[in-house]
Amino acid sequence: MKASRFRIFAASTALLVVLGIAAALAQGMHHHGGSMGGEFGFGDHMLGYFTDVLDLTQAQQDQAKAIIEKEKPVIQPLIKQLMQAHKDMSSLEDSGTFDEAKVRALAAQNTQAMTELFVQKARIHSELIQILTPDQKTKLQQLRAKHEARMKNHAHGQAADTNSN
Repeated sequence: MKASRFRIFAASTALLVVLGIAAALAQGMHHHGGSMGGEFGFGDHMLGYFTDVLDLTQAQQDQAKAIIEKEKPVIQPLIKQLMQAHKDMSSLEDSGTFDEAKVRALAAQNTQAMTELFVQKARIHSELIQILTPDQKTKLQQLRAKHEARMKNHAHGQAADTNSN
């Protein structure tokens, strides 16, 4: 159960990072006129970072904002559902009484919401990639590769820490 829960947590975290990037592409920092990042759980600092690093034009920022705004009505309820499921699972775990039926029902709901969120993420990502220049696409791939390397190193570090205990 612990390994399965970790996989769900890791997948959720990875998805939220990607959604943060999508929100960043859509909005930029507050000084760029953006304000949507908080709704995805990311602050202006992260939004501005990705906007600045990819050097999006105002037209690209406007296009990205339109893409995100179009998908937001589908994404927001899914994120709220996942957050509620996390709270519900914590409450179940903290109750001290294991109720397998309730845990399985929550896990099934979570799986369904995660599936829909992954589909939405892929749709948004595909649309956002289309507005980038070849140089921006290369830069984004480099950022992703660096992030994946850090995540891999972090995961290996945790495995080494676990094995040394």
